[in-house]
Amino acid sequence: MTAPAPVQDLLLAVDVGTGSVRAALVDLHGRILAFRAREHDQIVPAFGWAEQRPADWWDGAASSIRGVLEDVPDAARRVLAVAACGQMHGTVLIDADGLPTLDSVQLWNDKRPAAEVAAFAAAHDIAALWPLTANPPAVSWPGFKLQWIARHQPEALARAATLLMPKDYINFRLTGVRGMDESDASCTYLFDAQTHRWSAELAARLGIDTALLPPVHAAHDILGTVTPAAAAATGLRAGTPVATGTADFAATLLGSGVSATYRGSDITGTSTLVTAHCSAPVRDTIVSNMRTADSGWGAFTVLDAGGDSMRWARRVLHRNEATYDDIVALAEAVPANADPLIFLPFLNGERLGGAKNARAQFFGLTSRHEAGHLHRAVMEGVAFAAKRNLALLEAQTGRIDCIVASAGGAKTPLWLDIKASIYGRTLLVPAEAEAGVTGCAMIAARAGGAVADWEAARARFVRFGAEIAPNPAWQDSYARLAEVFDALYAACPALWDRLDALAPPAAAD
Repeated sequence: MTAPAPVQDLLLAVDVGTGSVRAALVDLHGRILAFRAREHDQIVPAFGWAEQRPADWWDGAASSIRGVLEDVPDAARRVLAVAACGQMHGTVLIDADGLPTLDSVQLWNDKRPAAEVAAFAAAHDIAALWPLTANPPAVSWPGFKLQWIARHQPEALARAATLLMPKDYINFRLTGVRGMDESDASCTYLFDAQTHRWSAELAARLGIDTALLPPVHAAHDILGTVTPAAAAATGLRAGTPVATGTADFAATLLGSGVSATYRGSDITGTSTLVTAHCSAPVRDTIVSNMRTADSGWGAFTVLDAGGDSMRWARRVLHRNEATYDDIVALAEAVPANADPLIFLPFLNGERLGGAKNARAQFFGLTSRHEAGHLHRAVMEGVAFAAKRNLALLEAQTGRIDCIVASAGGAKTPLWLDIKASIYGRTLLVPAEAEAGVTGCAMIAARAGGAVADWEAARARFVRFGAEIAPNPAWQDSYARLAEVFDALYAACPALWDRLDALAPPAAAD
């Protein structure tokens, strides 16, 4: 008598982050049943460099997967499908045997291809290339990282057979299959935004061999199945389907419910990403575009120091001895627009357009101001800067009436109240804080046939908790402060240039 087939009522989500690899078991209604994480470090060989070892990602993934499978009875037999997401732009090169040709790889925040970006921009008509690229050239894109590798580590490039992103490397270790999804591919500067395939023209202009570029799939396409070797390492059942997965940013948009219905997104972690869900890329010098997991486009702007501004203020004002709850309480005790104070949150400059050498500052300080005023000004300053980016997006895409707020910044009610009042928009907060995990679970559910389409996936997996409307008592004063913020920003670039001229020459590498 044959044993009955197991009930496959679990989805495995894997998130390859910059700080850790996380794994979660999620049921078919979006509830997280088990969660494990394993941290890993960044390697910083020189200023502006950032690397990690793919081997550490795999060790973290295997350990975290084993952990969650141990936490739920008979979990391995119950997993319907696996889907991974991961940090973007990590440039992994593997050889014909699947071994990394570099022990550690450049991450998204590695700035070393700056010379390659500048040379490319000087040699090409960037505006004419935009219909292909849908993005300005930037140091984060893997196309330029490959140029740097070609110049400085040519032996590694010569041995390479395939370019992968971090989640693709985990997929490869699980299945033995090489592939990439449209979201990660669209942010390489090697992808044709019109055909949604690799661009031979861009590869030629960058000097990249197209043989390096793996097949591109939709996020929910089944890439392969778990191999016996991967099953032994992770505890998964051999033959378990593995979806292509997506970038962590795309997974967060999907899992937080950002769509043609809820078009706006504020993701505040270390940085603040303001995004508009669109049917086509948005053309602007400070807007980047990513193909979303649901086959739309996410037009996004980046404020490099979003949550990082709060982290900086905590360190500088309290030597990290105050908790975040402490500093929020100080800020909350200060009424809106009490003794007006403005903070420009450009602690790390600006990544694209605007002023890359922008500086942060407090404007309007007096002896009456105390720590609470400064902390509130920091939270408001991030919101004022994000509002500028929101206005830029809306000029291209039309008004966005509702914005979904997710990531760490969405856990601070005061900050949500401030943002809603400064943006003049209602904010929605997903009920499940781990929106990236939810996005991966939605992808796994589609890959495994548990839902028919993205609309059905959203209906089953996405739930909203808090709804924050603008505070009428704050809106008028914030509108006036926003005008001063914008005027201050416009007046500063010449002064930032003068500060640069006063700086001592940088030491040679």
